[in-house]
Amino acid sequence: MGVFLGTHQNRLDAKGRVSVPAGFRSALRGGGEASPFVVLRPSHKHPCIEGWPPAAFAELATPLDRLDMFSEDHEDLAAALYADAFPVDADKEGRIVLPEALVAHAGLADSVVFMGLGRIFQIWEPQAAAARRESARQRARSVTLPAATKAGAA
Repeated sequence: MGVFLGTHQNRLDAKGRVSVPAGFRSALRGGGEASPFVVLRPSHKHPCIEGWPPAAFAELATPLDRLDMFSEDHEDLAAALYADAFPVDADKEGRIVLPEALVAHAGLADSVVFMGLGRIFQIWEPQAAAARRESARQRARSVTLPAATKAGAA
């Protein structure tokens, strides 16, 4: 699976189509996955769309499967993760159609910003993307990463 890097701005046309940045298309195809090209879903935390490679999205089921499948927690989490997810294929020009519900969630209009987040990417309204990047930079200054553990150390 490839890594999504950088920030890229593209036009959203009247039909809801947008060209996926070339590097992101390469990362999506890097895993050799068949259709769908990408799974889109609304972010839980931000007014943006998340783009997940199908294999990474499928991994979401692993922790969910540890919950009793008839529990309220399982039902709530499954609905939050899957009910608003859209498997999307790209056309031969590398464009995808953004579902109207997701466009509304993210407040998108003429232009969109693709932000790489490593294993996934996000699609933002340009001004909201700039504000998010600045907020993330500020907050990241106080983040302390866990210390690496040595193999075999107790």
